[in-house]
Amino acid sequence: MGQYDKIYLDIARKILQDGYYDDNRCGVKTYKLPHQIMQFNLQDEFPILTTKFVAFKTAVKELLWIFQQQSNDINKLHEQNVHIWDEWALDDNTIGTSYGWIVKKFKQIDKLIDSLKNNPQNRRMIINLWQNQYLDTGALYPCCFMTMWDVTDGKLNCMLVQRSGDWGLGVPFNTTQYAVLTHILAQVTNLKPGLLTHVINNAHIYENHVEAINLQLTRKDYPAPKLILNPDVKNFYDFKIDDINLANYKYHPKIKMPVAV
Repeated sequence: MGQYDKIYLDIARKILQDGYYDDNRCGVKTYKLPHQIMQFNLQDEFPILTTKFVAFKTAVKELLWIFQQQSNDINKLHEQNVHIWDEWALDDNTIGTSYGWIVKKFKQIDKLIDSLKNNPQNRRMIINLWQNQYLDTGALYPCCFMTMWDVTDGKLNCMLVQRSGDWGLGVPFNTTQYAVLTHILAQVTNLKPGLLTHVINNAHIYENHVEAINLQLTRKDYPAPKLILNPDVKNFYDFKIDDINLANYKYHPKIKMPVAV
């Protein structure tokens, strides 16, 4: 059995029981706890929720849009029937100087891959999407804004730092996305996936998600699925969506929750 559902639901329970209740930027009150941490050994499991359906392919499409296509163009998501950024679209139907734009601006993926291959004990392997001069010209300040990378004993470890974590909708997507990214980067740099540590500064549940979370808390988890990457792909930019799949993903039905903008 995987650990993700248990860890995720234990924190959800703590947020509802002990969380601080107050207003926020979105206008929908939340229960929140600071400094929540989840850690998984990617050799042992692929972290995706089974107590509700998580749209794996949609999550991967967004991941590739940010880090591989390095795009801010929402039309490119629409071409793949992905509409998760529609509420934040700017007048030109982009997200401005956010996410993929920043990755491209500073060549962050290329620099990371080069270091993983040629200087794996580098202690400065960081992707940082929080660039002050470009925050206010983006559609949204980045939530998952930093990853720090480490190579130990041939394994690639990723620490994901998230300033704000919507526990019902965003966090399940984010954990899964960065697990995929770690697997992909490990494959193209001749490493094995290691630890994924997910740090959330402000972990919150919106009050209009409480009923849905309580339903999820009643469900029993299924065994974790297995991530299958096309082993023939050795270049990060050659991965296509069909090269990235889950085997034996058994899950409970989807739980709908409104998006706070």
